[in-house]
Amino acid sequence: MVNTEVDVVIVGAGIVGAALAVRLAKSGLRLAVVEPVPPAAPADTWDSRVYAISPGSARLLSEAGVWQQIDPHRLGPVHAMDVRGDHGARLVLDAYEAGVAELAWIVESGRIQHALWQSLQQQDNLYLLTGVSGVTLAWTGERSRLELSDGSVVSAGLVVAADGRPSWVRQQARLEARREDYHQSGVVANFACEHSHRQIARQWFRADGILAWLPLPDDVVSMVWSTDPVHAAELAGLSPDQLAARVADAGGRVLGDMHLVTPPAVFPLSILRVPSLVAPGLALIGDAAHGVHPLSGQGVNLGLRDVAALASILLARGDAGCGELALLRRYERARRGDILAMQGVTDGLHRLFRTRNPLVAALRNAGMDVLQRIEPLKSVLIRQALS
Repeated sequence: MVNTEVDVVIVGAGIVGAALAVRLAKSGLRLAVVEPVPPAAPADTWDSRVYAISPGSARLLSEAGVWQQIDPHRLGPVHAMDVRGDHGARLVLDAYEAGVAELAWIVESGRIQHALWQSLQQQDNLYLLTGVSGVTLAWTGERSRLELSDGSVVSAGLVVAADGRPSWVRQQARLEARREDYHQSGVVANFACEHSHRQIARQWFRADGILAWLPLPDDVVSMVWSTDPVHAAELAGLSPDQLAARVADAGGRVLGDMHLVTPPAVFPLSILRVPSLVAPGLALIGDAAHGVHPLSGQGVNLGLRDVAALASILLARGDAGCGELALLRRYERARRGDILAMQGVTDGLHRLFRTRNPLVAALRNAGMDVLQRIEPLKSVLIRQALS
């Protein structure tokens, strides 16, 4: 049996968990990262799962030396966002008008994960424990004891749960989590377009759901169509040519003909509310701490802001132990407002555009038109998108 003693053990090395470890590379803390399935090297083909990385998140990754490792030819800058209501309403957010270079970057999940993984493998203050998972986890006094599937044991002052929405760590700590099913599915796929997307992200609030096209390099777009499960299954069952035609038609053929370049994938949509983000010796980050509707594309940015907050507090802890509850409460207070606000906005928009009440429909579309004409309010939206 191998016993490892560290200051912080991070369970889960997805984007958020790995980013926290990299952010703490020069902290002087002894770290361990537990990851059952290390990411594979990205292929030359397009990854069907992409993220809209805000400038704030890109800055965090750049300061950790990770952003520079991503192939710049695989980064899709967003210079504008064009949002359409279901009755002709329109809202356009433009980077040039806001005085910034871009509103976001569209990046394949595999590219970010690979860059982070390369950094982890070179990190001196880190034990990288791969191919194993947690079996038991208990807290005694100021330390935790994590037994892994290979029989080894990790003892830590702080356990960070970065193991996704189901979060085995959160369950071991018996922290409450409330999942609400939206009774919708997200359909994702990538398409090559006849016309240039001009680095514009497009989104339509339609009667059959929310359709988004996110710009990737080489005039490829990543599509996310949030819709009811029956419609999602229908879309996934179409032939490649039929699906491409359906998606092009749904967007008014603004990019001309489309050609499917990655097969569609379908995943269920839900919101996850976690009342407590911390306990003695434990902190939750990323999808273990919250879940939001994908219509805003802000889920991963929310998680990276968790990373920034927790790392900042650990780096400035002084003589306090990493797992002290008073210290971790500072992290919870720092993150609670942002999480609740993002969940409120995304959940509210989802419900607002799902209702078929004609009065509500008229009001929501009128609201978009008013917002389009009030520059200070648009500036507030852009500042939120940039964080």
